[in-house]
Amino acid sequence: MEYFQDWAKDMHTKVKTVTSSNTTKTTMTTPAKLYGKDLSAYEEIDVEDLLAKLSAEEINILAKEVDPDDSFLPPSQRCSYDCDRESTGPLNRKQLIEHINKQAIETPDVPDVKPYVAGVVRGKKWIPPDPPKKEQDADEQITIDLGDEYESALQDASQEEIIDLAAILGFHSMMNQDQYHASLLNKGQPVGVGWDGITKASKQKIYPQDPPNDTDPEGTLKQVKEDSPKLIDLNWNNIKNISEEKFDSLFDALANNSHLEILSLTNVGLTDRQAFKLADALEKNNTLKVVNVETNFISPSGIVRLVKSLLKTKSVEEFRATNQRSQVLGNKIEMEITSLVEQNPTLLRLGLHLEYNDARHRIAAHLQRNIDTKRRLSRLGATSS
Repeated sequence: MEYFQDWAKDMHTKVKTVTSSNTTKTTMTTPAKLYGKDLSAYEEIDVEDLLAKLSAEEINILAKEVDPDDSFLPPSQRCSYDCDRESTGPLNRKQLIEHINKQAIETPDVPDVKPYVAGVVRGKKWIPPDPPKKEQDADEQITIDLGDEYESALQDASQEEIIDLAAILGFHSMMNQDQYHASLLNKGQPVGVGWDGITKASKQKIYPQDPPNDTDPEGTLKQVKEDSPKLIDLNWNNIKNISEEKFDSLFDALANNSHLEILSLTNVGLTDRQAFKLADALEKNNTLKVVNVETNFISPSGIVRLVKSLLKTKSVEEFRATNQRSQVLGNKIEMEITSLVEQNPTLLRLGLHLEYNDARHRIAAHLQRNIDTKRRLSRLGATSS
Protein backbone atom coordinates (compact mmCIF):
# COMPACT_ATOMS: atom_id res chain seq x y z
CA MET A 1 0.00 0.00 0.00
CA GLU A 2 2.65 2.48 1.00
CA TYR A 3 4.62 1.78 -2.14
CA PHE A 4 1.69 2.62 -4.45
CA GLN A 5 1.06 5.84 -2.53
CA ASP A 6 4.70 6.80 -3.04
CA TRP A 7 4.42 5.84 -6.70
CA ALA A 8 1.44 8.18 -7.17
CA LYS A 9 3.31 11.00 -5.49
CA ASP A 10 6.34 10.39 -7.71
CA MET A 11 4.16 10.63 -10.77
CA HIS A 12 2.79 13.90 -9.45
CA THR A 13 6.22 15.37 -8.83
CA LYS A 14 7.62 14.53 -12.24
CA VAL A 15 6.93 18.15 -13.19
CA LYS A 16 9.93 19.99 -11.79
CA THR A 17 9.10 23.39 -10.37
CA VAL A 18 11.27 26.16 -9.14
CA THR A 19 9.44 28.21 -6.51
CA SER A 20 10.58 31.64 -5.41
CA SER A 21 9.02 34.24 -3.14
CA ASN A 22 6.97 35.85 -5.99
CA THR A 23 6.72 33.49 -8.99
CA THR A 24 6.70 29.77 -9.82
CA LYS A 25 8.38 28.55 -13.02
CA THR A 26 7.90 25.10 -14.61
CA THR A 27 10.33 23.25 -16.83
CA MET A 28 7.56 21.77 -19.06
CA THR A 29 5.66 23.75 -21.65
CA THR A 30 2.45 21.70 -21.17
CA PRO A 31 0.95 20.54 -17.83
CA ALA A 32 1.47 16.82 -17.06
CA LYS A 33 -1.69 14.74 -17.34
CA LEU A 34 -2.66 11.16 -16.53
CA TYR A 35 -5.61 9.60 -18.35
CA GLY A 36 -6.74 13.06 -19.52
CA LYS A 37 -6.70 14.61 -16.03
CA ASP A 38 -4.27 16.94 -14.39
CA LEU A 39 -2.07 15.26 -11.74
CA SER A 40 -3.39 17.58 -9.07
CA ALA A 41 -6.78 15.93 -9.46
CA TYR A 42 -5.38 12.68 -8.07
CA GLU A 43 -4.10 14.18 -4.80
CA GLU A 44 -7.39 13.72 -2.96
CA ILE A 45 -7.86 10.10 -4.07
CA ASP A 46 -7.42 7.47 -1.35
CA VAL A 47 -5.10 4.80 -2.80
CA GLU A 48 -6.01 2.26 -0.14
CA ASP A 49 -9.68 2.38 -1.14
CA LEU A 50 -8.72 1.84 -4.76
CA LEU A 51 -6.54 -1.16 -3.88
CA ALA A 52 -9.28 -2.64 -1.71
CA LYS A 53 -11.57 -2.73 -4.73
CA LEU A 54 -9.08 -4.71 -6.83
CA SER A 55 -9.19 -8.49 -7.06
CA ALA A 56 -6.25 -10.77 -6.34
CA GLU A 57 -5.52 -11.24 -10.03
CA GLU A 58 -5.55 -7.51 -10.66
CA ILE A 59 -3.21 -6.92 -7.72
CA ASN A 60 -0.77 -9.53 -9.14
CA ILE A 61 -0.90 -7.82 -12.55
CA LEU A 62 -0.27 -4.47 -10.87
CA ALA A 63 2.60 -5.93 -8.80
CA LYS A 64 4.35 -7.05 -11.98
CA GLU A 65 4.51 -3.43 -13.11
CA VAL A 66 6.61 -2.52 -10.06
CA ASP A 67 10.06 -1.14 -10.77
CA PRO A 68 12.48 -3.94 -9.70
CA ASP A 69 15.24 -1.39 -8.99
CA ASP A 70 13.29 0.27 -6.20
CA SER A 71 15.53 0.13 -3.12
CA PHE A 72 12.56 0.51 -0.75
CA LEU A 73 11.32 -3.00 -1.59
CA PRO A 74 12.91 -6.11 -0.11
CA PRO A 75 14.85 -8.24 -2.61
CA SER A 76 12.25 -11.03 -2.43
CA GLN A 77 9.59 -8.67 -3.85
CA ARG A 78 11.66 -7.17 -6.66
CA CYS A 79 11.38 -10.32 -8.78
CA SER A 80 8.24 -10.75 -10.89
CA TYR A 81 8.64 -14.54 -10.99
CA ASP A 82 5.84 -16.45 -9.26
CA CYS A 83 6.24 -20.08 -8.33
CA ASP A 84 2.99 -22.04 -8.12
CA ARG A 85 4.56 -25.22 -6.74
CA GLU A 86 3.96 -26.16 -3.17
CA SER A 87 6.81 -26.02 -0.67
CA THR A 88 8.62 -29.30 -0.07
CA GLY A 89 9.61 -28.41 3.49
CA PRO A 90 12.89 -27.34 5.04
CA LEU A 91 16.21 -27.83 3.25
CA ASN A 92 17.76 -31.28 3.63
CA ARG A 93 21.41 -30.69 2.78
CA LYS A 94 22.41 -34.36 2.83
CA GLN A 95 19.56 -35.34 0.52
CA LEU A 96 20.38 -32.47 -1.83
CA ILE A 97 24.04 -33.51 -2.09
CA GLU A 98 23.06 -37.14 -2.73
CA HIS A 99 20.69 -36.01 -5.50
CA ILE A 100 23.40 -33.84 -7.12
CA ASN A 101 25.93 -36.71 -6.98
CA LYS A 102 23.38 -39.13 -8.42
CA GLN A 103 22.60 -36.81 -11.32
CA ALA A 104 26.30 -36.25 -11.97
CA ILE A 105 26.94 -39.99 -12.16
CA GLU A 106 23.89 -40.81 -14.27
CA THR A 107 24.28 -37.95 -16.75
CA PRO A 108 26.31 -39.23 -19.72
CA ASP A 109 29.43 -37.35 -20.78
CA VAL A 110 29.25 -35.19 -23.86
CA PRO A 111 31.17 -37.06 -26.56
CA ASP A 112 34.19 -35.31 -28.06
CA VAL A 113 33.81 -34.04 -31.60
CA LYS A 114 37.27 -35.34 -32.32
CA PRO A 115 38.49 -38.40 -30.42
CA TYR A 116 41.66 -38.10 -28.36
CA VAL A 117 44.81 -39.41 -30.01
CA ALA A 118 48.03 -39.59 -28.04
CA GLY A 119 50.76 -37.35 -29.42
CA VAL A 120 48.45 -35.30 -31.67
CA VAL A 121 48.35 -31.58 -30.86
CA ARG A 122 44.87 -30.09 -31.14
CA GLY A 123 44.50 -26.53 -32.25
CA LYS A 124 47.31 -24.02 -32.56
CA LYS A 125 50.47 -24.76 -30.62
CA TRP A 126 51.60 -21.92 -28.36
CA ILE A 127 55.09 -20.65 -29.09
CA PRO A 128 56.57 -18.37 -26.45
CA PRO A 129 57.68 -14.97 -27.75
CA ASP A 130 61.30 -13.98 -27.83
CA PRO A 131 62.56 -12.32 -24.63
CA PRO A 132 63.17 -8.56 -24.72
CA LYS A 133 66.54 -7.32 -25.86
CA LYS A 134 67.49 -6.13 -22.38
CA GLU A 135 67.08 -9.64 -20.94
CA GLN A 136 69.10 -11.10 -23.78
CA ASP A 137 71.91 -8.68 -23.09
CA ALA A 138 71.79 -9.50 -19.36
CA ASP A 139 72.01 -13.22 -20.03
CA GLU A 140 75.16 -12.84 -22.07
CA GLN A 141 78.29 -13.96 -20.30
CA ILE A 142 80.67 -11.32 -19.06
CA THR A 143 84.24 -12.17 -19.97
CA ILE A 144 86.83 -11.29 -17.35
CA ASP A 145 90.53 -11.62 -17.95
CA LEU A 146 91.98 -13.24 -14.84
CA GLY A 147 95.43 -13.85 -16.20
CA ASP A 148 97.00 -17.03 -17.46
CA GLU A 149 97.98 -18.27 -13.99
CA TYR A 150 94.51 -18.01 -12.45
CA GLU A 151 92.73 -19.26 -15.56
CA SER A 152 94.89 -22.37 -15.74
CA ALA A 153 94.37 -23.02 -12.01
CA LEU A 154 90.58 -22.66 -12.27
CA GLN A 155 90.44 -24.70 -15.46
CA ASP A 156 92.13 -27.67 -13.82
CA ALA A 157 90.24 -27.31 -10.49
CA SER A 158 87.69 -29.94 -9.59
CA GLN A 159 84.11 -29.15 -8.65
CA GLU A 160 84.80 -29.71 -4.94
CA GLU A 161 87.72 -27.26 -5.03
CA ILE A 162 85.61 -24.59 -6.73
CA ILE A 163 82.90 -25.03 -4.10
CA ASP A 164 85.49 -24.64 -1.33
CA LEU A 165 86.83 -21.51 -3.00
CA ALA A 166 83.32 -20.04 -3.25
CA ALA A 167 82.76 -20.75 0.45
CA ILE A 168 86.04 -19.03 1.36
CA LEU A 169 85.12 -15.97 -0.70
CA GLY A 170 81.66 -15.85 0.87
CA PHE A 171 79.59 -16.62 -2.23
CA HIS A 172 76.71 -18.12 -0.28
CA SER A 173 74.21 -17.85 -3.13
CA MET A 174 76.32 -20.11 -5.34
CA MET A 175 75.94 -23.16 -3.13
CA ASN A 176 73.50 -24.83 -0.82
CA GLN A 177 73.79 -25.16 2.94
CA ASP A 178 75.27 -28.67 2.88
CA GLN A 179 78.04 -27.56 0.54
CA TYR A 180 78.78 -24.40 2.52
CA HIS A 181 78.97 -26.07 5.95
CA ALA A 182 80.96 -29.00 4.56
CA SER A 183 83.52 -26.53 3.15
CA LEU A 184 83.82 -24.62 6.43
CA LEU A 185 84.25 -27.80 8.48
CA ASN A 186 86.60 -29.35 5.90
CA LYS A 187 84.49 -32.51 5.76
CA GLY A 188 84.56 -32.97 2.01
CA GLN A 189 81.58 -32.46 -0.25
CA PRO A 190 78.58 -34.80 0.16
CA VAL A 191 78.23 -37.47 -2.47
CA GLY A 192 75.84 -36.51 -5.25
CA VAL A 193 75.52 -32.87 -4.21
CA GLY A 194 77.13 -30.73 -6.92
CA TRP A 195 76.21 -27.40 -8.46
CA ASP A 196 72.98 -28.88 -9.78
CA GLY A 197 72.34 -31.08 -6.76
CA ILE A 198 69.29 -30.81 -4.56
CA THR A 199 69.76 -30.32 -0.87
CA LYS A 200 67.72 -32.92 0.95
CA ALA A 201 66.57 -32.63 4.51
CA SER A 202 69.01 -34.20 6.89
CA LYS A 203 67.75 -37.33 8.57
CA GLN A 204 66.35 -36.87 12.01
CA LYS A 205 68.52 -38.25 14.74
CA ILE A 206 66.58 -40.84 16.66
CA TYR A 207 67.55 -41.02 20.30
CA PRO A 208 66.47 -43.94 22.42
CA GLN A 209 63.78 -43.25 24.94
CA ASP A 210 64.75 -42.94 28.53
CA PRO A 211 64.27 -46.22 30.31
CA PRO A 212 61.46 -46.28 32.85
CA ASN A 213 62.41 -45.47 36.41
CA ASP A 214 62.90 -48.81 38.10
CA THR A 215 63.33 -47.37 41.58
CA ASP A 216 61.35 -49.27 44.18
CA PRO A 217 59.34 -46.68 46.16
CA GLU A 218 58.64 -49.13 48.97
CA GLY A 219 62.28 -50.14 49.40
CA THR A 220 63.71 -46.62 49.21
CA LEU A 221 61.04 -45.31 51.58
CA LYS A 222 62.08 -47.94 54.07
CA GLN A 223 65.73 -46.88 53.72
CA VAL A 224 64.81 -43.24 54.35
CA LYS A 225 62.89 -44.20 57.48
CA GLU A 226 65.81 -46.30 58.73
CA ASP A 227 68.28 -43.46 57.88
CA SER A 228 70.40 -45.83 55.81
CA PRO A 229 73.87 -44.40 55.01
CA LYS A 230 73.80 -46.19 51.63
CA LEU A 231 70.94 -44.05 50.32
CA ILE A 232 72.35 -40.66 49.34
CA ASP A 233 70.36 -40.02 46.15
CA LEU A 234 66.57 -40.64 46.15
CA ASN A 235 65.13 -40.54 42.62
CA TRP A 236 61.36 -40.97 42.24
CA ASN A 237 61.17 -39.12 38.90
CA ASN A 238 58.32 -40.05 36.53
CA ILE A 239 56.92 -42.73 38.83
CA LYS A 240 53.15 -42.68 38.47
CA ASN A 241 50.41 -43.40 40.97
CA ILE A 242 52.40 -42.80 44.13
CA SER A 243 49.85 -42.59 46.93
CA GLU A 244 49.58 -39.62 49.26
CA GLU A 245 50.32 -41.90 52.20
CA LYS A 246 53.76 -42.71 50.74
CA PHE A 247 54.52 -39.01 50.25
CA ASP A 248 53.44 -38.27 53.81
CA SER A 249 55.64 -41.08 55.12
CA LEU A 250 58.58 -39.86 53.03
CA PHE A 251 58.33 -36.27 54.23
CA ASP A 252 57.92 -37.36 57.84
CA ALA A 253 61.05 -39.52 57.54
CA LEU A 254 63.04 -36.69 55.89
CA ALA A 255 62.81 -34.62 59.06
CA ASN A 256 64.99 -37.15 60.92
CA ASN A 257 67.20 -38.36 58.06
CA SER A 258 70.88 -37.40 58.23
CA HIS A 259 72.37 -39.10 55.13
CA LEU A 260 70.14 -38.21 52.15
CA GLU A 261 71.67 -35.42 50.01
CA ILE A 262 69.71 -35.43 46.71
CA LEU A 263 65.89 -35.56 46.51
CA SER A 264 64.35 -35.78 43.01
CA LEU A 265 60.55 -35.70 42.73
CA THR A 266 60.01 -34.66 39.09
CA ASN A 267 56.66 -35.39 37.41
CA VAL A 268 55.13 -37.31 40.29
CA GLY A 269 51.96 -35.22 40.71
CA LEU A 270 52.89 -33.16 43.76
CA THR A 271 50.21 -30.72 44.90
CA ASP A 272 50.21 -27.82 47.36
CA ARG A 273 49.31 -30.11 50.24
CA GLN A 274 52.40 -32.26 49.69
CA ALA A 275 54.53 -29.18 48.95
CA PHE A 276 53.71 -27.70 52.37
CA LYS A 277 54.54 -31.04 54.00
CA LEU A 278 57.87 -31.06 52.15
CA ALA A 279 58.57 -27.51 53.29
CA ASP A 280 58.01 -28.53 56.92
CA ALA A 281 60.43 -31.44 56.43
CA LEU A 282 63.09 -29.21 54.82
CA GLU A 283 63.04 -26.89 57.83
CA LYS A 284 64.07 -29.82 60.06
CA ASN A 285 66.55 -31.50 57.70
CA ASN A 286 70.19 -30.41 57.67
CA THR A 287 71.78 -32.73 55.08
CA LEU A 288 69.85 -32.23 51.83
CA LYS A 289 71.83 -30.32 49.19
CA VAL A 290 69.69 -30.74 46.04
CA VAL A 291 65.87 -30.58 45.90
CA ASN A 292 64.13 -31.04 42.53
CA VAL A 293 60.31 -30.79 42.30
CA GLU A 294 59.95 -29.79 38.62
CA THR A 295 56.89 -30.60 36.46
CA ASN A 296 54.26 -30.92 39.16
CA PHE A 297 51.07 -29.14 40.22
CA ILE A 298 52.42 -26.72 42.81
CA SER A 299 50.90 -23.24 42.89
CA PRO A 300 52.97 -20.03 43.23
CA SER A 301 52.15 -19.82 46.93
CA GLY A 302 53.49 -23.38 47.38
CA ILE A 303 56.75 -22.43 45.64
CA VAL A 304 57.11 -19.41 47.95
CA ARG A 305 56.61 -21.71 50.95
CA LEU A 306 59.35 -24.07 49.69
CA VAL A 307 61.80 -21.22 49.04
CA LYS A 308 61.05 -19.81 52.49
CA SER A 309 61.81 -23.17 54.11
CA LEU A 310 65.34 -23.06 52.64
CA LEU A 311 66.19 -20.20 55.01
CA LYS A 312 66.04 -22.55 58.01
CA THR A 313 67.73 -25.64 56.61
CA LYS A 314 70.96 -23.76 55.68
CA SER A 315 72.15 -26.79 53.67
CA VAL A 316 70.28 -26.80 50.32
CA GLU A 317 72.55 -25.50 47.54
CA GLU A 318 70.34 -26.25 44.53
CA PHE A 319 66.55 -25.91 44.27
CA ARG A 320 64.53 -26.53 41.08
CA ALA A 321 60.78 -26.01 40.65
CA THR A 322 60.03 -25.01 37.04
CA ASN A 323 57.10 -26.15 34.86
CA GLN A 324 54.37 -26.11 37.47
CA ARG A 325 50.61 -25.70 37.19
CA SER A 326 50.94 -21.92 36.81
CA GLN A 327 53.59 -20.97 34.26
CA VAL A 328 53.47 -17.26 35.21
CA LEU A 329 54.18 -16.46 38.84
CA GLY A 330 53.35 -12.75 38.73
CA ASN A 331 55.26 -9.70 39.88
CA LYS A 332 54.25 -9.96 43.54
CA ILE A 333 55.32 -13.63 43.84
CA GLU A 334 58.58 -13.05 41.97
CA MET A 335 59.51 -10.10 44.20
CA GLU A 336 58.72 -12.19 47.28
CA ILE A 337 60.90 -15.04 46.02
CA THR A 338 63.67 -12.55 45.23
CA SER A 339 63.56 -11.18 48.76
CA LEU A 340 63.75 -14.68 50.24
CA VAL A 341 66.65 -15.71 47.99
CA GLU A 342 68.61 -12.59 48.91
CA GLN A 343 68.36 -13.64 52.57
CA ASN A 344 69.72 -17.14 51.82
CA PRO A 345 73.53 -17.38 52.22
CA THR A 346 73.88 -21.01 51.08
CA LEU A 347 71.75 -21.31 47.91
CA LEU A 348 73.97 -21.55 44.79
CA ARG A 349 71.58 -22.54 41.98
CA LEU A 350 67.85 -21.80 41.51
CA GLY A 351 65.73 -23.37 38.77
CA LEU A 352 62.69 -21.09 38.31
CA HIS A 353 61.22 -19.30 35.30
CA LEU A 354 61.13 -15.60 36.20
CA GLU A 355 59.42 -13.15 33.88
CA TYR A 356 60.70 -9.82 35.21
CA ASN A 357 64.26 -8.65 34.57
CA ASP A 358 64.62 -7.06 38.00
CA ALA A 359 63.99 -10.37 39.77
CA ARG A 360 66.31 -12.31 37.44
CA HIS A 361 69.19 -9.84 37.81
CA ARG A 362 68.92 -9.56 41.57
CA ILE A 363 68.76 -13.34 42.07
CA ALA A 364 71.64 -13.94 39.64
CA ALA A 365 73.80 -11.37 41.42
CA HIS A 366 73.07 -12.85 44.86
CA LEU A 367 73.73 -16.43 43.72
CA GLN A 368 77.03 -15.33 42.21
CA ARG A 369 78.01 -13.73 45.52
CA ASN A 370 77.18 -16.99 47.31
CA ILE A 371 79.33 -18.94 44.83
CA ASP A 372 82.24 -16.51 45.26
CA THR A 373 81.95 -16.74 49.05
CA LYS A 374 82.01 -20.53 48.96
CA ARG A 375 85.07 -20.58 46.70
CA ARG A 376 86.85 -18.11 48.93
CA LEU A 377 86.09 -20.17 52.02
CA SER A 378 87.25 -23.35 50.30
CA ARG A 379 90.55 -21.69 49.34
CA LEU A 380 91.07 -20.40 52.90
CA GLY A 381 90.37 -23.88 54.25
CA ALA A 382 92.83 -25.43 51.82
CA THR A 383 95.60 -22.96 52.70
CA SER A 384 95.07 -23.28 56.46
CA SER A 385 95.22 -27.05 56.28
